[in-house]
Amino acid sequence: MSFFFNSISCCILCTFLNLMWLNLSFVVFFLCPSVKLWASAFGGEIKSISAKYSGSQLLQKKYKELEKSVRVEEIDGLKLVKNLAVKMEEVFRRKAEATRRLVEAAEEAHHQHEENPDLQYEYFNAVLINEVDEEGNNVELGGEFLLEPNDHFNNLSVNLSLSVVQVPTNMYNKDPDIVNGVYWSEALNKVFVDNFERDPTLIWQYFGSAKGFFRQYPGVKWHPDEHGVIGFDCRNRKWYIQAATSPKDVVILVDVSGSMKGLRLTIARQTVSSILDTLGDDDFFNIIAYNQEIHYVEPCLNGTLVRADRANKDHFREHLDKLFAKGIGLLGEALSEAFTILSDFNQTGRGSLCSQAIMLVTDGATEMYDDVFEKYNWPERKVRIFPYLIGRESAFADNLKWMACANKGYFSQISTLADVQENVMRYLHVMSRPKVIDHEHDTVWTEAYVDSAVSMLRLMTTVAMPVFSTKNETKNQGILLGVVGTDIPLQELMKLIPKHMFFTLPHASHFLSLVRDPRICVCHHKQRLHPDASGPQAFGSQDKKSTLLYEYMTSRQV
Repeated sequence: MSFFFNSISCCILCTFLNLMWLNLSFVVFFLCPSVKLWASAFGGEIKSISAKYSGSQLLQKKYKELEKSVRVEEIDGLKLVKNLAVKMEEVFRRKAEATRRLVEAAEEAHHQHEENPDLQYEYFNAVLINEVDEEGNNVELGGEFLLEPNDHFNNLSVNLSLSVVQVPTNMYNKDPDIVNGVYWSEALNKVFVDNFERDPTLIWQYFGSAKGFFRQYPGVKWHPDEHGVIGFDCRNRKWYIQAATSPKDVVILVDVSGSMKGLRLTIARQTVSSILDTLGDDDFFNIIAYNQEIHYVEPCLNGTLVRADRANKDHFREHLDKLFAKGIGLLGEALSEAFTILSDFNQTGRGSLCSQAIMLVTDGATEMYDDVFEKYNWPERKVRIFPYLIGRESAFADNLKWMACANKGYFSQISTLADVQENVMRYLHVMSRPKVIDHEHDTVWTEAYVDSAVSMLRLMTTVAMPVFSTKNETKNQGILLGVVGTDIPLQELMKLIPKHMFFTLPHASHFLSLVRDPRICVCHHKQRLHPDASGPQAFGSQDKKSTLLYEYMTSRQV
């Protein structure tokens, strides 16, 4: 009997404990009724104060007075977003037309120009303008350059009549190629000014030369960093890369055999890093180090390629410092691995689905490996080979040159760190040849990005187009002269949006998103959507607490 009563007692105790656990708030208030009174008093006081100082009662009274004269107007969200798309299309069209005018002017100016290796020409260097020497005289390539603050350019001091030329620090300001290019591109000044007069919403317009110099309008002074260096090279910018070449899949092979110790490995790391600089968001890549074995620089990504966005490139750069040289180099196995990756990735419908290349960074090749190329790449030669010979020795240069020629690539020799960037850039000319020969003046739109090249931080997109040589003697060679472009601040697009009809969100990107294809704009309108309907008729008066977004996407080629 005692067992029976003990069991009942246990059941009652368990039930009581469960009730306490499931309804803790009830127990708290049961044990402490004063807490509930305090909360009620505090809430009542807050309500009284808010009613007194917010003027809510006055607003309610005003609404009551106007209730009969105010009506609710339904808005067709689809029509609203379509109208917005038309306005944006007009903005994009004007920017693209300005860019086309620059292309036409640049190609005509180059067509009329005869190269002169002895040409002497003074131009306004962006770094040297308004600089004087110890005696107070203008420095060479400087001169007096009128600059005035301008609200449209974020209150920077600019010259609306002239452009300036920036030359990378590692290049000679008076190199004959630079001087000739600067001379004939001077014809763009007139077009810059004319474009700005036609469309005052334009901001920076520019021409990035394949030789390395950068002509920018309006003219503005550039300032080097604390080390006296300006690291800007227009050929590494997204807009230049996307306009100059087609999307590409790239496998970078790095020789880490024992002969690559010391300075050679340092140069090799810098070469790979510079190659990564030339890859854009439309490209895919991987890096393989080889000696007697195959080592993926990122072991988690064996046998595949990744998108060449900034995060991935920075991640691989961190792994480059972990490379060390030892053993012998089995290049044949490395080439086979690279060809296999490119083939498999392409056949599965991934990657760029366009150009493919193998970048070979090594101090030499003892044979030509024609059996590998015959197995994987001939006769179509879909994959281009770009060998970079590291070091001053040329004992194995012939084999590497043959590889490049037999596989539609280009051979370069890099002896010092100073030689890296210019030699790496040469492959872009080869990759751009099909576009140049076919004269494909594709209009390229970059993704939204923040640019601070001239201390003017803005979220923007860029429209760019390639410039080709149209001279009869060079038409079949496919010579890329450079890329022209102009920037479009997203703030300008935001001005087109009737914000009172759209969601009011804290950041512009919630209103307008430049997604993977920058020509696609996604706009969200605050209207209700019946789950069982589609199209404009789907809008109705659903529960306000469960608002769905109706997305209308426009993709327009301009």
